[in-house]
Amino acid sequence: MRLLVVEDEVDLAEAIAVGLRREGYAVDVAHDVAGAVDRLGVSSYDLITLDLNLPDGDGLELAARLRTDPLLAPADDETAPRILMLTARDGVGERVVGLDEGADDYLVKPFDFGELSARVRSLLRRDAGRSGARLTVGELVLDSARFEVTRRGRLVDLTAKEFALLRYFMSHAGEVLSQERLLEHVWDENADPLTNTVRVTVGTLRRKLTRDDDPEPPIETVIGAGYRLRPDLLVPAPAPGPRP
Repeated sequence: MRLLVVEDEVDLAEAIAVGLRREGYAVDVAHDVAGAVDRLGVSSYDLITLDLNLPDGDGLELAARLRTDPLLAPADDETAPRILMLTARDGVGERVVGLDEGADDYLVKPFDFGELSARVRSLLRRDAGRSGARLTVGELVLDSARFEVTRRGRLVDLTAKEFALLRYFMSHAGEVLSQERLLEHVWDENADPLTNTVRVTVGTLRRKLTRDDDPEPPIETVIGAGYRLRPDLLVPAPAPGPRP
């Protein structure tokens, strides 16, 4: 999942970004409306945390543009980014206006990072087809709330980045995902597209998921195109029949 933090307080923006990256999200940061618009012009996001008081504009206006301007974000609700507004304005009227302008949730400053993280997970769960809290592909189960992956009931120990990569693979099981697409959605703007970070991380994840009795690894390299999680290789083994 790729997130955009729009916050003019540099220290707060960095703290939010660091916390979310530790949870496996790819996070970009903008400190004003212009910076947010620039990033939205080149990248797509699953969720945006949006401060209302920005130095060059109002977060409410940006939220409204996100819901009406197809150049900034998809117009359909299935792929449009979720918006979590962050603001010191704690009046009921301000909250109502924010929600009416397109926000999906509203968090008043100061806040605890644990609450922000929970609200992010809750908003992403609304996109059940893409980012549910619990994803299942055959015998592979990923639980975002518990940060836990199991295969055949056994825990698979993953790093935060491997977890985020697997979550994206499972959300698009069976699809061939290019290196560029994985960089865009699993890594952030600081990732170097010329490095082998995707290949190395995919390789490590593949080894951790593969069992000794697998006929082939469940993550396939499609030469010249990218990588694919193969659901047909994750079909649960049939239960043993009754003894004669």
